[in-house]
Amino acid sequence: MSVWLPTAPCTPAACLEPAGPSVAVPRAVLRLAAVTALMLAGIALCPLGGRLPAGWVRRWCRAVVRAAGVRIRLTGAAPAEGGVLLVANHVSWLDVPLLAAVRPARMLAKSEIRRWPVAGRLAARGGTLFIERDRLRALPETVARIGTALRGGAAVAVFPEGSTWCGRARGHFRRAVFQAALDARAPVQPVRLSYRGAGEGAATAAAFVGDDTLFASLWRVASARGLMAEVEVRPLIPAGRHHDRRTLARAAGEWPAASHTEWVHFPQKGTRDGHTTTLRGACVHVHGNASGHVHGNAAGDHHPDRRGARTDRTDRHGGVADEARPPPQALRPGV
Repeated sequence: MSVWLPTAPCTPAACLEPAGPSVAVPRAVLRLAAVTALMLAGIALCPLGGRLPAGWVRRWCRAVVRAAGVRIRLTGAAPAEGGVLLVANHVSWLDVPLLAAVRPARMLAKSEIRRWPVAGRLAARGGTLFIERDRLRALPETVARIGTALRGGAAVAVFPEGSTWCGRARGHFRRAVFQAALDARAPVQPVRLSYRGAGEGAATAAAFVGDDTLFASLWRVASARGLMAEVEVRPLIPAGRHHDRRTLARAAGEWPAASHTEWVHFPQKGTRDGHTTTLRGACVHVHGNASGHVHGNAAGDHHPDRRGARTDRTDRHGGVADEARPPPQALRPGV
């Protein structure tokens, strides 16, 4: 694996909540069957390509999400025509149809997705731009392909964090893909994706992180009761407002503080092979300027208290301040 490959500290053990209210097994099976049927229908219609009305594509994308038992709350709207770079935070495989429901677009995806059953074939036929994430030399060519698509009037959808996060904490937007928007003089459309359960707080049932398997994630979503996806289309960033990719990426990734500072990943001390060491980390809930010092012997066993670093200071990596910086895996330099 390349040293520059984007990673996130989120893992199923550290971040995923215990199963909440769930539907009966037969109903979950029916949901998965409905999703599969819609995906196969999408593959069959792919040869029609751009001849399908955008409204039909958006409705199909919403149908896939709803078939999985997930309700959708959409606010705002993206430009209906012209080249635009859609960028969003990345939590789940559900993010793809949700983003396409905002504006049908060519997706940028890791090359491994091409090998996924059903979804891989659909992605390939749908004009997905695949990137080999472990080959740094392939990045300039990928940026050039995105720029060409934008200049041709297409929408391109990207998840600039480079990896999925649990939906509570999140990563920073890496800046490489924003060069394509600058080169093509195309606007950037930020979109915020979040998931909520039966309660009011953020839910992790939809998260597809770490060593989680696709089937486990599919079953968790299909089994969940009351899961809702919230899609917030943020203000458009017009072409020419920012003149370098660093400031453009920062502007696209800036959200109101209350929307993403409630949960942070803290390095966690624990015992491994008889020695005290720093484990991968835990997802910890903090309030306001309170601190969260993590104790525990396992990634999911944590007890925040009021000691330690202040959480109202963030660094350029999108993580917490130096005293409570996320694990090094999450802080590799952007490209």
